[in-house]
Amino acid sequence: MDPKKFFGELERRNVYRAAVAYGVVAWFLTQVTTQVFPFFEIPNSAIRFVVIALAVGFPIAMSLSWLYELTPEGIVRSEDLDPATARKGRRFTGRILDFVIIGVLLLVIAMLIYERRPVRTSAGESIPEKSIAVLPFENRSRDPDNAYFADGIQDEILARLSKIADLKVISRTSTQHYKSAPANVPEIARQLGVAHILEGSVQKSGDAVRVNVQLIKAANDSHLWADTFDRKLIDIFSVESEVAKAIADQLRVHVSGQEEQVIAAKPTDNVEAYDAYLRGLAYTLKTGNTPANTLGAQKYLREAVRLDPKFALGWALLSNVDAVGYLTTILQRTAALREEARQAGETALTLQPNLGEALHAKGFYYYACLKDYDTAVRYFERARQFLPNSSRIPQSLALVARRRGQWDWSESFFIEAERLDPRNVSLLSQRAFSYMCHRRFPEALRKFDQILDITPDDVDILAREAGIAQAEGDLERASALLSPLHPGADYTNALETQIYQAILERRPAPVIPRLKEMLTKSDPALGFFNGELRFWLGWAQEVAGDHAAAQETWRQARSELEPFLNEQPENYRLIGDLALTNMGLGDKAAALTMAERAMTVNPIEKDALTGPTPIDILARVAARMSELDRAIAALQKLLSIPYADALSAGVPLTPALLRLDPMFDPLRNDPRFQKLCEEKPK
Repeated sequence: MDPKKFFGELERRNVYRAAVAYGVVAWFLTQVTTQVFPFFEIPNSAIRFVVIALAVGFPIAMSLSWLYELTPEGIVRSEDLDPATARKGRRFTGRILDFVIIGVLLLVIAMLIYERRPVRTSAGESIPEKSIAVLPFENRSRDPDNAYFADGIQDEILARLSKIADLKVISRTSTQHYKSAPANVPEIARQLGVAHILEGSVQKSGDAVRVNVQLIKAANDSHLWADTFDRKLIDIFSVESEVAKAIADQLRVHVSGQEEQVIAAKPTDNVEAYDAYLRGLAYTLKTGNTPANTLGAQKYLREAVRLDPKFALGWALLSNVDAVGYLTTILQRTAALREEARQAGETALTLQPNLGEALHAKGFYYYACLKDYDTAVRYFERARQFLPNSSRIPQSLALVARRRGQWDWSESFFIEAERLDPRNVSLLSQRAFSYMCHRRFPEALRKFDQILDITPDDVDILAREAGIAQAEGDLERASALLSPLHPGADYTNALETQIYQAILERRPAPVIPRLKEMLTKSDPALGFFNGELRFWLGWAQEVAGDHAAAQETWRQARSELEPFLNEQPENYRLIGDLALTNMGLGDKAAALTMAERAMTVNPIEKDALTGPTPIDILARVAARMSELDRAIAALQKLLSIPYADALSAGVPLTPALLRLDPMFDPLRNDPRFQKLCEEKPK
């Protein structure tokens, strides 16, 4: 057979056109089935059947296009047509095939444009295609106590993904609010600013683990990939690595050689140590740095590194928990805790010098425990190289900048962290807190409202809003916000704000029996907090006019607070509490000495956020102790700077609070004080 004539005949019989039309239609059908079938939970085997059928059908279709012609009268065998009719029929067939090719190509182009259109977040920002959020994994174990294990597997998969620089990964603190198996995946993706969602479940029974995962393209809620892994507990790390690698492949993400090693790394060979680590990790993932959460995390993390002293990730997390506890949990601000944080961080770095979590933990130790901000920043910047998607790095840099008084830099770092963690309540709260310190109350309220959209009825956030109302002199609005709240005895911001509200209203009678009841039921181990509560009880009794009861209460408060000074000599809040307690007892020398000591251990030059708090204490002590010039000078300083006040749940002093707070009654007749009460703070 002459090849030239054969190929000419293929063209004359429209076989080429038929091949193109078949290919375009087959590709379109393949795309439709892969997008639609998973939505109706049709198994992947059906998709494979369609692809195989289309492949098998290609030679059949080509044979039919050679043997038959499509004419206006219908389908006819080519041999049965005379030459003139055959030419006319082939032109008709060619036009039909052209229309099919053009029509399907238009559909294909429309589909490609739709899939590649710039998806945007709820805030209007463009969403990168290489982006993902890992939603909380469902615990399908019979034992509900195994929820910590499902949370841990989710977090470990997320941690591996987050170390890929070419992929945007949303932090767990934003995804944990979708614990209840959400239905509207596209809307969640817009809220989080990602193009893809990973869902999963974990079933643990003894040492057997089953992990189900499915990757979803959010734009059309279609399943890109799914798999089930059955492993022994000892092999669980391979699942975490395989899932991360599969997602990177599906999203065509570039993974460097170093990143590949990190993804495949096995943090420990000890199953019991890893289980203890996951239990400790679960406590760190809970909302709020409460003493109970800190102690629970420390207990299990100490056990994890005891079982495997070479568990670098366990040492890093223990160091971080200790440092956060030292900074935020006043009860634990001891030299022993600070030393454990140091040793744990150094051990982690010795074991793995390039472990991002260890570098961050070491930096946080320098920030929280030593206030060595230059060294902290160096560690955070090194950690950023290994944790490109971690919101903790820019958030930590924001906290450092704020302590340094670099408020604009702090704001820019908070914005960067928010892009990686848009629904992290703690992060949003910190940014609102900065606005509050600056007395930018409308902006703070907008941020707090954003938090309440995520966690409605959040007691502490509602109390913050009430604190702003107090600072603006609107006690009626503050009361409306506080009256429905019933904070527990864990000494939350809400409790402080409710007590302060009663004192500002000069109607403390309702809070006095409540404080007495709380002190009766309180754990004796919480002596520090008991001492603070007892100071407030004494002040409420004093405002109520029961001077004798107040004196007795303050004597008890002093006896509870003083023992902590030996082990926490640099705890400015403890020293401030003692200054105020001695003030109440009329011990002028001791009160002023303590106020000055608080200013020495926490100078404003070292800490722009809380450094002014001892000045606030001095202003109150000086006012009550008839040191009017010192009081006025301190108040003038405070009204000119941003800061967080420990006595009013973080809200800095304002002219409205000066007018309302009974502690400043001795200054009422001083013209300088009257002027401060009317001035607008800077």
